[in-house]
Amino acid sequence: MTPARLVSLLLSVTVLAGCAVGPDFERPVLDPDAGYLGSGDATAGRTTGTKLAYGADVPGRWWELFRNKDLDALMKRAIENNPDIDAARATLKQANETALAEGGSLFPSLSLSSSATRTDSTGSTNVGIYTLYSVTPSLSYPLDIFGGTRRSVEAARASAEAQAFTAEATYLTVTSSLAQAVIQEASYREQIAASQEVIASYRELLNVLNNQVSVGTAARANVLQQQAALAQAQASLPALQKALALQQNTIAALIGDFPNQYASRRFRIAGLGLPHALPLSVPSALVVQRPDIRAAEAQLHRASAEIGVATADMLPQITLSASLPTSAAELGDLFASSTTGWSIAAGLAQPIFRGGTLVHNKRAAEAAYEAAFANYRSTVLAAFKDVANALRALQHDRQALAGYLAAEKAAKESLDLTQTLFKAGTVSYTDVLSAQSTYQSARLSRASAEASRYLDAVALFEALGGGWWNRPENFVALANTDPQKTMPSVSGDKK
Repeated sequence: MTPARLVSLLLSVTVLAGCAVGPDFERPVLDPDAGYLGSGDATAGRTTGTKLAYGADVPGRWWELFRNKDLDALMKRAIENNPDIDAARATLKQANETALAEGGSLFPSLSLSSSATRTDSTGSTNVGIYTLYSVTPSLSYPLDIFGGTRRSVEAARASAEAQAFTAEATYLTVTSSLAQAVIQEASYREQIAASQEVIASYRELLNVLNNQVSVGTAARANVLQQQAALAQAQASLPALQKALALQQNTIAALIGDFPNQYASRRFRIAGLGLPHALPLSVPSALVVQRPDIRAAEAQLHRASAEIGVATADMLPQITLSASLPTSAAELGDLFASSTTGWSIAAGLAQPIFRGGTLVHNKRAAEAAYEAAFANYRSTVLAAFKDVANALRALQHDRQALAGYLAAEKAAKESLDLTQTLFKAGTVSYTDVLSAQSTYQSARLSRASAEASRYLDAVALFEALGGGWWNRPENFVALANTDPQKTMPSVSGDKK
């Protein structure tokens, strides 16, 4: 058989080898009974809680639903300057380059070696001193008959895909953390304002008591009690101011600033808004939208491909090689037909005994796949729990806020009436002190309940995956993999 026919035969074998050893990866099937809430729970659209648009899509910039320009500006700075996002972007680039490098193993390798040798052969051949020039191009091509190389490339691409979704998870963590910090700042400002209002009311009553003591219509003990109540109310301020400062430092870090560089926007709850209905993805959409689930799926894909790599290592390896050596005493004669030769070869290597290394490597790869599958399932369960927790909280937020608003209104009316009656001398000071305490508690509870509505909305956006697929500049589009496999595309499902 001539070399040309040998090469043709081996290349034909490679082309015909359409299958690769090891399992072909398929996305795990979601349990058809998977859902967020039980059949007896409140469903989307009912008025017992925040309204939900079941099956609606999550926008890529979900924070814009809060309708606050300062929050939008901070998000832009965080996306551009946050070091965690920068690190995730660089790590994705590294994974992409690694996948591209691994893909190079599918192609032949070509190398060129050259040398110039100065030789003195006067004593043996009487030729004298001469120089021999040689150039040898070499071609090597491992035939991927059993698909081990393809599986290796598949694993590298799965790693790049996993890193893309890890980057999206980082992006989601940063943006949701920033939204939560802004809402907390607004909440603390509201609580500080409420405390200051209560303190002003306490001071006003203390002045009344001092005047009554001066004319002999009130006991000194009442003044001391009011002073204690005022001091206690004032003592609550430093803790709130500390919490506010910590939130501002958190915001500074998230947008890539040092604490002394951050200029607070002085967020207030009244400056935030919510849409009429919050989007709620169907369960089958959740598993293709959550970045952590998709990262776990890509890791499972990688583990599946590694089984194929380990299996192929146990099978024969065939390599084609060819070279075109040429040598001449003069540079101009290097590529003359009389100085050029050629060689072509096909080599086969079959592992026979490796002390069990290869079979145990395959078993280890299979065990790694089992672990990756368990991790995937755990991630799916955690994601559904996150959505369910957010829905449970949202179910009661509106009712809770309505209750706290009513309680605050009633407490304020009671305090005003009690203070008026006290000044008229028809109620005791103890009644005033009780009314003051009730109003302070109601005021702070209302402020906290308002913040909870927004925090729970953020939790829902985060639990649903943050809408990365609706962001044109998403990390997944940058991954060195098939975009049709990574972008979510699902239809309706049951709740």
